[in-house]
Amino acid sequence: MIDGYGRSIDYLRISLTDRCNLRCVYCMPEEGIDKKAHEDILRFEEILKIVKAASILGIKKIRYTGGEPLILRNIGWLIKETSKIPGIEDIAITTNGILLEDIAEDLKEAGLTRVNISLDTLKEDKYTAITRGGDINKVLRAIQKCISIGLTPVKINTVLIKGTNDDEISDFINLTRELPVEVRFIELMPIGQGEKLYEDGFMSSGEVLAKFPELIPLESNKVSTASLYKLKEAKGKVGFISPLSCKFCSQCNRIRLTSAATIKPCLHSAKELSLKSFLDNEVLLTSVLKESIYSKPSQHNLECDKKSGSERAMYQIGG
Repeated sequence: MIDGYGRSIDYLRISLTDRCNLRCVYCMPEEGIDKKAHEDILRFEEILKIVKAASILGIKKIRYTGGEPLILRNIGWLIKETSKIPGIEDIAITTNGILLEDIAEDLKEAGLTRVNISLDTLKEDKYTAITRGGDINKVLRAIQKCISIGLTPVKINTVLIKGTNDDEISDFINLTRELPVEVRFIELMPIGQGEKLYEDGFMSSGEVLAKFPELIPLESNKVSTASLYKLKEAKGKVGFISPLSCKFCSQCNRIRLTSAATIKPCLHSAKELSLKSFLDNEVLLTSVLKESIYSKPSQHNLECDKKSGSERAMYQIGG
């Protein structure tokens, strides 16, 4: 579907839960979050209704996120049922990888196409500190597992935080020499817990590229959020996601669905539309979703405001 600014919207990111088994310093409060009532969260059957309506409008790609999507039981069933919906060509998840190793094969068999794994350090002690208790070895094994079963390319999402992990940038880049992974450096955004770290922790993609001239730029993909590079003869790639220093709003092809059943046409806008009351009427649900897509804002103003306009934290929207 084409929105009001001529962009082709074919990608729906769905946050399945606000909950997570980690407490990353830029994302989740240390004390965790209040548990929502069951009736306030979309059931898998309701999610499938929305995906079906979205597919009618031209949505082809689905990404399940959170919170942490793999803490939910029967996510394999959800992926399998999603794969049966006509028009859906690509199903991915974003995960911290802690629970992925044991279920990666089952998820692939169910129809999972791709996986993004959040990993902000390669050092065991630092990982425990950033995640407030996580075990990096589980994540590293999950990456190897996905590679071994052909669930590739594995994309590794690394949020750049000056003074925290900027000393490991070369280590992450060097991962791509021997592994068929795409390491994606993401600029820290002033949203949720990230606001507390932003002033001292922000580091632009340009700063990194200036230090690593050996990275060779690749032809850009117009619908990709990442600018891609690679080392000579490397098996993998390096990507930069730059929502502040080089925002990509004019090429944005996505909308988001929260676990509370609200559509967010833009990550950094306060504008949301609840779909809860339309779930039992496919025609009306499709019509409301169509209007939401068409009215997607032209752009965010992060670079000016230095603060997200969203009233939700990142774990409530989907990373």
